[in-house]
Amino acid sequence: MPYAIKQVFFGDCKFNVSEDVYEPAEDSFLFAENLTVEDGNYVLDMGTGCGILGIVAAAVTAKVIAIDINPHAVRCAQENARLNGVSDKLFLVQGDLFTPLKTERQFDSILFNAPYLPTDCDETCSWIGRAWAGGATGRQIIDRFICESPKHLKQGGQILLMQSTLSDIEKTTLRFKKHGLRTTIVAKRDLPFFETILLIRAEH
Repeated sequence: MPYAIKQVFFGDCKFNVSEDVYEPAEDSFLFAENLTVEDGNYVLDMGTGCGILGIVAAAVTAKVIAIDINPHAVRCAQENARLNGVSDKLFLVQGDLFTPLKTERQFDSILFNAPYLPTDCDETCSWIGRAWAGGATGRQIIDRFICESPKHLKQGGQILLMQSTLSDIEKTTLRFKKHGLRTTIVAKRDLPFFETILLIRAEH
């Protein structure tokens, strides 16, 4: 894997991460530590990056579809799926949020470690910038995701969304509520500079 520049570990899994792909950090590990899927579930890993969440899920469940807009991330996650022995259960697609999916495609769990940091939109010009830059309010991608995700969720399923207090948690709760979904905080972690990251579950 010539483009890999760093190895990252989570539990028994090993991930090679290239320079054009978001390296798992506190948000990734908090998400993975609190990820709950069941055997037989059909899972969507949105914005898969190096594949960490999709691979952790695929070790438990039947089938995972992983999507990323970054072509380097798709290649990286494919290699990591093979490395961790789940390439038969993890299917990679390049695309912008839900655009590669058929309208009727639904999942038991939808996972998204969203780009949530408020920042100048110019940052999204780079592939790596797209992994964390959420526009002026941090909600540019989050709001699109909340608008589109409920129609791809099976009845009784769950959406797990990672975001920051810098990008307005209350607005996320209200937007999910408009789609008939209730939210709970699964886990949170305080970070430096007055920021807290939270894993939010939305369900019927």
